[in-house]
Parts: sequence; C-alpha cells; structure tokens
Amino acid sequence: MDWNTLRNFLSGVNKYSTGFGRIWLSVVFVFRVLVFVVAAERVWSDDQKDFDCNTLQPGCANACYDYYFPISHIRLWALQLIFVTCPSFMVVLHVAYREERERRYRAKHGEGAKLYDNTGQKHGGLWWTYLLSLFFKTGMEIGFLYLLHLIYHNFYLPRLVVCDVAPCPPQVHCYIGHPTEKTVFTYFMVGASAVCIVINVCEIFYLLSMRILRLTHRGSRSISSSRCKNEDCKACNLSEDNLDMKPISQDEKKRSSAPNLSFIS
Repeated sequence: MDWNTLRNFLSGVNKYSTGFGRIWLSVVFVFRVLVFVVAAERVWSDDQKDFDCNTLQPGCANACYDYYFPISHIRLWALQLIFVTCPSFMVVLHVAYREERERRYRAKHGEGAKLYDNTGQKHGGLWWTYLLSLFFKTGMEIGFLYLLHLIYHNFYLPRLVVCDVAPCPPQVHCYIGHPTEKTVFTYFMVGASAVCIVINVCEIFYLLSMRILRLTHRGSRSISSSRCKNEDCKACNLSEDNLDMKPISQDEKKRSSAPNLSFIS
C-alpha cells in the first residue's frame, strides 16, 4: 500500500482543519501510520510461519491458525486506517466544489465578483460536512476497536492455544510466535486509536460550542439593533420619530436658549 500518496492527499486537510484536527492528523501519521509501516508489519510478517503445533497432521496448523486468526491484526489495522482517514476526503471534495463554483461565478460576473469570502471557511454546508466527517471517523474508530475485541476476545495474545478443529486430533497445542511483542504493539495501536477518539470528541464539542456562541452573539446583536424600533423605546423616554435625529450638543443648547440680540440695520 502506498502510504505516501495517502499522506500527501491528507496533508491538504490541514489548512481546513481546526487545532484539534491538526493534532489528530499528527497522531494518525506519527503514532499509527509510521509505527504500522516501520515496525508492526515486520512483527506480523511471519506470524503464520511461526505458528507451531505439536502434531504432524497435514493441514492442522493451517486450520488452527485460521480458527484463532480469522483476520490478521495487520490487515485489520490497514482497513481501519483507510476507513478512518477517508471521511477527511469529504472536506477536501467539498472545498474543491466550492472553488469550482467560485471560478464559474467569476467567469460569469467578472473577476471582482465573489461568491464566497473564503472557500475553506467552515460556514454553511462545509461546517456540516466537517462535523459529519468527525462523527464518521469516531464511529469507525469505535467500530474497529469493538471488532478487534470481538474477534480475539481480548487484546492480549497468549503463548499457547488449544485447538480441536478438524482435521486436527483432540487437544492439539499450538504456540504463537513472538506473543509478547505482538501484545505490546496491539496495546499501542489500541491506545493510539483511543487517543484519536478523544481528540475527535473534543473537536465535535468545540465546533458545536463555537456554533452556539456564534448564533447567540448574532441573536443578541439583532435584538439590540431592533430594540429601538418598537414600543420598548418608551422605556427609554424616546420617540420613534426622533430615533434617527442627530443628538444636540451642549453648545447648540446654549445658543438656542440665548436671547436674540440682532438689530435691524
């Protein structure tokens, strides 16, 4: 799998992400993709070859390995990384759609015309796309963790497993290669996935709280601007007809109250 292509494509998401999104992307590539490519793949590269059983029955070792490892950890993590990073493509595609609309709008109305203040600004539909991608990523992370626990019943890999599937004779003992090393990497990948879940949840709450604050601030401004255009202005002893009048300064008041001393020449 070409992880460099995935990294180059996802690097464009950084400029459209919040601070939490940039932290999430760093954790994914440093603590998950890099560890996966550099170390984890080598640990599981010879897992079937090192799976030894105390029997010479043909096909028994393969049957027991398939029973205890229906899907390899390394392939499951590869699928997890693909499904977790794919929702970020939704944001990139939405921004590309906005840029195309902006280009067509300028071609129709002139170069000075603008349809969006900033095509990458998270307002309107792009905000919903970004929020939906966060929910999707969080769901995928939780789903794959549950799937890993469901298949192996635990994140811990034992040294010895007892197999009694056909064509093996009863009570065949099989030994897993490098169980301690594989257990350490399993817990590390699970922990990195849990950290990504926490970051996604924090970013979801951040987006929702900022949206609520923005709507609240916008509502307070609209109320304050319309307060002096209804009958509530009577509380301020102001008349609706005088709302737009320019206030009279103190000098003008003195001049208006002074007696007229002009003489007719």
